[in-house]
Amino acid sequence: MMSHMPKTLQVCVDARLTPGAAGGIEQVVIGLARGFASMHDGQENYHFLTFPDRDSWLKPYLTGPCKILHTRLSFHAKLQSLLSSVPGASRLAMRLLKLLGNAVNPLPPSDGAIEAAGIDIMHFTFQSAFLTDIPSIYHPWDLQHVHLPSFFAEHELMIRETKFRTYCNQAQMVSVASWWMKEELIKHLGVPRSKVMVVPMAASVDAYPAPSREDLSAVRRKLRLPRPFLFYPAKTWGHKNHMGLFEALSILRTQRGITLSLVCSGGETPFFHEIRDRILQLDLASQVRFVGFVTPLELVSLYLLSRCVIFPSKYEGWGLPITEAMRLGVPVACSALPVLREQAGDAALFFDPGDPQAIADAIARLWKDEDLRKSLSEKGLDQASCFSWERTARIFRAHYRMLAGAPMSEEDAHLVREASV
Repeated sequence: MMSHMPKTLQVCVDARLTPGAAGGIEQVVIGLARGFASMHDGQENYHFLTFPDRDSWLKPYLTGPCKILHTRLSFHAKLQSLLSSVPGASRLAMRLLKLLGNAVNPLPPSDGAIEAAGIDIMHFTFQSAFLTDIPSIYHPWDLQHVHLPSFFAEHELMIRETKFRTYCNQAQMVSVASWWMKEELIKHLGVPRSKVMVVPMAASVDAYPAPSREDLSAVRRKLRLPRPFLFYPAKTWGHKNHMGLFEALSILRTQRGITLSLVCSGGETPFFHEIRDRILQLDLASQVRFVGFVTPLELVSLYLLSRCVIFPSKYEGWGLPITEAMRLGVPVACSALPVLREQAGDAALFFDPGDPQAIADAIARLWKDEDLRKSLSEKGLDQASCFSWERTARIFRAHYRMLAGAPMSEEDAHLVREASV
């Protein structure tokens, strides 16, 4: 009698990103690709949904059961999707779309690509999803618009609220990276507790090339890096609090006579104009260097070449740079946000992000105290070891199987229970 092999589960991971424009989501997608590729004990295929002309950033990481699936979107729809996924997209760009005869729709329908590919589970990895009847997982990274509405135009607040509620309702599972964020969704969006699963993220630097001594020297020359320097990796959104950090640098110079160099990486946003003006007002041009969006090798090099990492953000759903820095043994000072305390444990130096004096005090301690840096580095390595992309991938795979009604192992059942407690 012929035996029937279990059906191969077809999973689609949303990777419709433009390199350099998506911030930490790009690192998450790369991390997931690494995690899924490392598992050899399953019968799943992982399709990464990308725009046809924007997949080169991801291809090097797709091996084994991972492959590219292209969208069918037209130019208008691609531009619309890009704008709707970028908080703070300019009104000029919005008007351009309308002039082209395609007003922005914050809730676009599926273009049919995943349906044609026979996808069983759709995993939306960032806030901008699309409408589909295929069972889905949705990941709303943060509710920044609830806590910091001043950083958004009125129409952006409306779009975010509409998207988050609609896609949370559509999804069979809502994924968050922290227990604090789970409570946020339950409180502010009314998402049922049983629907929200906590799946911690890992350090994407694990998937990146390790720089040689020659690489480090080349990056230092190319980016004209000072010696030593404080490092802040973040796009220039208002909530990332570059302004408070600059105030702290000014305090250190005027009150303590400490003039240190700050290097910032990450793509520029419209808010960068205000950032640049503030640098000039505080006479910090000689101390602050922006190097823009960098390659994976350059990012790892920046971490390793820095004396310490600063992360003064006013709001986060998960602070990827903190885990990255800890994974590389770089000491961290960061905002005392509940989610960052949950993420870093006792492996970071915390401060109030709304108090430039507190930021300055933390920087001074970390900058001058070598024993403190060594202690935080060791604790950070231990803390970061709790997170891995293979474990994250296994947690998601367990949920894919559960949602698709596929056979589950004892490990799968355990991981599902762990994420729901």
